[in-house]
Amino acid sequence: MRLKKMNINKSVKKLDTKKLITYGAGAAGAAASVWGAKLAGRKAFQVVQNRAAKVVMTDIYDENIYELISSTSRVGIPQVAETNLRATEGKAISRPMGTPKKFPNMESLMFNIAQLYTMPTPFEEEIDVKVTIGKKAKKPLEMEMPIMIAPMAYGVALSKKAKVALAKGASLVGIATSSGEGPVLKEEREAAKKYIYQYHRGTWGKTEQNLTDCDAIEIQFGQGAIAGVGHVFNSKYMDNEMREAYGFPPGKNIVAHSRQPEVNEPSELPRLVEKLKRISGGVPIGAKIGAGKYLEADLDILCNSGIDYVAVDGAEAATKGSPPILQDDFGVPTVFAINRAAEWLYKNNFKNRVSLVVGGKIRTPGEMLKACALGADAVYIGSIAIFAMSHTQVLKVLPYEPPTQLVWHHAKGERKLHIEEAAESLKKFLNACKEEIGEGIKGLGKTRLSEVNKEDLMSIDEMVACACGIPMVYEPFQYEYEEEE
Repeated sequence: MRLKKMNINKSVKKLDTKKLITYGAGAAGAAASVWGAKLAGRKAFQVVQNRAAKVVMTDIYDENIYELISSTSRVGIPQVAETNLRATEGKAISRPMGTPKKFPNMESLMFNIAQLYTMPTPFEEEIDVKVTIGKKAKKPLEMEMPIMIAPMAYGVALSKKAKVALAKGASLVGIATSSGEGPVLKEEREAAKKYIYQYHRGTWGKTEQNLTDCDAIEIQFGQGAIAGVGHVFNSKYMDNEMREAYGFPPGKNIVAHSRQPEVNEPSELPRLVEKLKRISGGVPIGAKIGAGKYLEADLDILCNSGIDYVAVDGAEAATKGSPPILQDDFGVPTVFAINRAAEWLYKNNFKNRVSLVVGGKIRTPGEMLKACALGADAVYIGSIAIFAMSHTQVLKVLPYEPPTQLVWHHAKGERKLHIEEAAESLKKFLNACKEEIGEGIKGLGKTRLSEVNKEDLMSIDEMVACACGIPMVYEPFQYEYEEEE
């Protein structure tokens, strides 16, 4: 087939000259109109802006709109917003995702650098970050890294899809996930290779089957974002799926009591621990508490009751919803809670028998390794696990809904969460954390997580340094160095 050449010049000549002129004039007119509209718009905006600026610059202060900014800055934007919510609802409000309050934290901790005085670890060296929870238990809980998925309940918090995705992601990297105080979901349990059953303060699901089909049991006494306060989930917000999971008929509320029903006084705790060890066949029995002023006394009671691990929440811990007063004004910040708990366990000879798991706004590999350096065996992550799991799927609900609408039960975007994709995102996040923790251990000149301790830390905050017994970054290091002959 031959292609016929087109004569461009002849084609152009065939065009109507008058039409070209008409089109050109039309285009020029349109451009002029757009430019004119742009100039008019800019002029109008300038007039409005100048008038508004003049009002702000000349009105007396108590009539000036800037007073809104001044007074709100003084009181605080969160406080103004929550004041209006209280004025609207007339009852205690419930804030999701923990406190926005800034506490002294692990960001002020810095690690040492191994270079010469301490030689670096060869880059090809294998780094061991495995951890065992409940070392003295008949069936210890072994994990590939010092990270665990925090207790988060189905129904009153997360959707079934979110719970299953968390379990799948955790299983892909060899760590444990927790039931939270919700019911045991069949799909979640099947997805979880290492499963912690939370022995909650309610009345549902505490069957022998659930107590034998788990890898650890955690007795709930309190948590960082809600202290030891009980709460009620009204039955009118429960759908049929949720009622079936909890085993509750219509009209029956979900009630989490303030006290563990089987422990009305400390002397009753050893009997409960022994019961759970016997029924479970020897999996680690832990206890979940929020860190308070009496932390050491609480630890004394717990450790002498025969538990295998203790999970301590700092004041920065989050929850689906609790009164702001419990989040902002109760408890011990995480960095101090870890240090106090670890020091007590060491000084009272429980360090080798009772494992320490900590939680409360632990978000990065650096904070995870710092927690272990302060004495924790592993960390619980909740909020950051949700963010990692949601990853780019949050775009399915943004910008019209907040990201949590993708994971809350009965939320607008609940059905949009893709379980396998979420599990894969969480897996990648956890593997990245594991690799970074390994790099941090190498940076200290070590090869195992168990070798990392407070000697590897210094601080840029004097309060944190004093409380944790570590030096400030400006303190000169006193050393003796002898050259080898």
